[in-house]
Amino acid sequence: MTSRAAAIRYARALFDVVLKEGDVQQAGRDLDSFAALVASHPQLERVLTNPAIPAPRKRALVDELLKKAGAVPVPLGKLLQLLADRDRLALLPDLAAAYRRRLMEHAKVVHAEVVTAVGLPADRVAALQQGLAAATGRQVQLENRVDPSIIGGAITRVGSTVYDGSVTRQLERMKEALTQNA
Repeated sequence: MTSRAAAIRYARALFDVVLKEGDVQQAGRDLDSFAALVASHPQLERVLTNPAIPAPRKRALVDELLKKAGAVPVPLGKLLQLLADRDRLALLPDLAAAYRRRLMEHAKVVHAEVVTAVGLPADRVAALQQGLAAATGRQVQLENRVDPSIIGGAITRVGSTVYDGSVTRQLERMKEALTQNA
């Protein structure tokens, strides 16, 4: 099993337990905070992910961090301790990302990105967001990015689906059609 698949399983398990026992939003914030703490301290990250350091020492370090963190949801604390015991703390960034995706699924929110050659005014972004929400039946969290290399048009990504209406792509299609007919 890949580390990403393991992180997804841990995230799913954590979400299911927290959904029954507590606040899934707070658990997500606490997980993100713990992952950010580890990532922002390179020495700490090296210690927690180094296979040469015994798991009991990592567990003791995680326990100390949890004490200093204060009120961490019990399921999250247990998961972090389990990851330390199994020497799987390297999964923390993927686990946090998988948990955020699971949280968005639960809230019926989808992430979308629109790339345009020039910046869009706020009213156009809002209209696009409403149109995507109507098309997907979900609340849309829209990110607008500018990329002048697409020349014109737009590229929209909703989840894993890409709608490429850029001028660059249209020119590529025309070139392919012309070279096939020649």
